[in-house]
Amino acid sequence: MTSSLRYKTVRETRSLDSEPLPSGLIQKLNYKAGRNHSGRMTSRHKGGRHKRRYRLIDFKRDKDGVIGNVVSIHYDPNRSADIALICYQDGDKRLILAPDGLQKDQEILASDKAPIRPGNCLPLKNIPPGSVLHNIEIHAGKGGQIARSAGTAAVLAGQSSPYVLIKMPSGEMRKIHQDCRAVIGQVGNQEHNLVKIGKAGRNRWKGKRPHTRGVAMNPVDHPLGGGEGKSSGGGHPCTPWGKPTKGWKTRKKNKRSDRFIVQRRTVRKKVG
Repeated sequence: MTSSLRYKTVRETRSLDSEPLPSGLIQKLNYKAGRNHSGRMTSRHKGGRHKRRYRLIDFKRDKDGVIGNVVSIHYDPNRSADIALICYQDGDKRLILAPDGLQKDQEILASDKAPIRPGNCLPLKNIPPGSVLHNIEIHAGKGGQIARSAGTAAVLAGQSSPYVLIKMPSGEMRKIHQDCRAVIGQVGNQEHNLVKIGKAGRNRWKGKRPHTRGVAMNPVDHPLGGGEGKSSGGGHPCTPWGKPTKGWKTRKKNKRSDRFIVQRRTVRKKVG
């Protein structure tokens, strides 16, 4: 055992089901290794990952008024959260994000009058303040886009028609229309961030190729390259083409959604 593998950790998956999912809920997933439609590399350090098939997740939860039964809970290689196979009373089968505490044979419901219980989906206007939510819509009917990764959750902080106040996982306070839907509970697999890779090969399985530091390059290859010995050469971190990184703001100014932000995740310091 090497010194790195000594600290390697893997996730316990004995509680997950291994039965194959219905063929209609799985499709082929093409992988271009960071290349665009013409084959030109547009994102570096990608390629050589393990083959996957995409699981079709029901983010809209638009099966209104039909009770569903949790058949099984599975691992999904495309996301950090687990997924649950739901069989509805009309025979339809769908996959959803598995919230923390969801059990097999449990009943879930998407309805305006659904009980406040993990896995149920309701409009924000029908959810009491203080509730923990995930898979939250930004635009009504588009499907959940907020708090979908393992262990994440948002909190409904208050209501002021026609908007509700949501505290995002980042700490940002944002207004969302009350007709948007959300799922009760926190996303499962909360210990995802505790897994230690242990070796470079596990990152290669994920499609992550080695990254060379700019300070280790020659001046012709990177703005931070060159220098005698192990000198960093000074200057702020940047890409090989001079674009700043690590703190460089890329969000567009005067974005239309800015008016819905009540409090940003970082408090701006007063000058003077």
